[in-house]
Amino acid sequence: YGHSNQLRQARAMGDYLIVGVHTDEEIAKHKGPPVFTQEERYKMVQAIKWVDEIAPGAPYVTTLETLDKYNCDFCVHGDDITLTIDGKDTYEEVKTAGRYRECKRTQGVSTTDLVGRMLLMTKAHHSNIDEDLDYRKHTDNFGKGPKGHSPWTGVSQFLQTSQKIIQFASGKEPQPGDTIIYVAGAFDLFHIGHVDFLEKVHQLAEKPYIIAGLHFDQEVNRYKGKNYPIMNIHERTLSVLACRYVSEVVIGAPYAVTADLLDHFRVTVVCHGMTEVVPDKDGSDPYEEPKRRGIFQLVDSGSNLTTDLIVQRIIKNRLEFEARNQKKEAKELAVLEAMKRLEEEKH
Repeated sequence: YGHSNQLRQARAMGDYLIVGVHTDEEIAKHKGPPVFTQEERYKMVQAIKWVDEIAPGAPYVTTLETLDKYNCDFCVHGDDITLTIDGKDTYEEVKTAGRYRECKRTQGVSTTDLVGRMLLMTKAHHSNIDEDLDYRKHTDNFGKGPKGHSPWTGVSQFLQTSQKIIQFASGKEPQPGDTIIYVAGAFDLFHIGHVDFLEKVHQLAEKPYIIAGLHFDQEVNRYKGKNYPIMNIHERTLSVLACRYVSEVVIGAPYAVTADLLDHFRVTVVCHGMTEVVPDKDGSDPYEEPKRRGIFQLVDSGSNLTTDLIVQRIIKNRLEFEARNQKKEAKELAVLEAMKRLEEEKH
């Protein structure tokens, strides 16, 4: 949602927004291994509603040649400076030519911050939480709410405002002839699996109006367990609202899709992906009412990516990074010891 907010601001500065997306190779060279593959990232960016076009394989350093190639008057970047591997400002050339504009970074969010939240959950990830002292230690440090909250969403420094929701919301009411489709879930770490699912749901009707129901953090923690959700309800709201397939979001939707909810929003179809449906607190099926009305539909997104898998990718990257560093340190230590021995032999 930080990236989406940047793209929203950029789009407001002009008429047509082209977003350059780097290749995996380019990111690995300048920043470290990316979490998503380039193909996943191309699709994710294209799904953001303020994006008109993407430029795949965009160079890490933005040049005037790149701007001219895509017929752009200027380029936009956040107010955090980015440097090349050798410490040069990646926007130097376009700044000098007066073809650079800046937008504000979203306070309280960064990829590094989200990765940090995911890494916090690695210690207790595959162990019994009750017996894991490390987990409890982190809960004491980071938990911001009563028991049953995910401690990790409390780490977030992001402050939601009504203005931000208005900026992200489409503001469009359903029109006569629209098919009102309801989907519900956590939509945590909004990712390509969610995009694929929402795109398939969007294709179900000629004039779809998709309402996404987002469950509160405590509810997500009840049915997903572990230390989920990683993003709090406010962060998840903006992430889903930024998607071009979504028309409206219900913040803190009830877990069971009730008759009241269906009637209130005049829902004609209720969709769920191929993931497991956890029963409600009383053991009942949360989709009982839409099934009774004959409006429930399972939708196969064709994607197997889950929030869990993303966390696993992060952990894998982290372990590889640590192993690489240890190897480097061991090598440096061996060199130092060899030099020390040579010195001693001289004396």
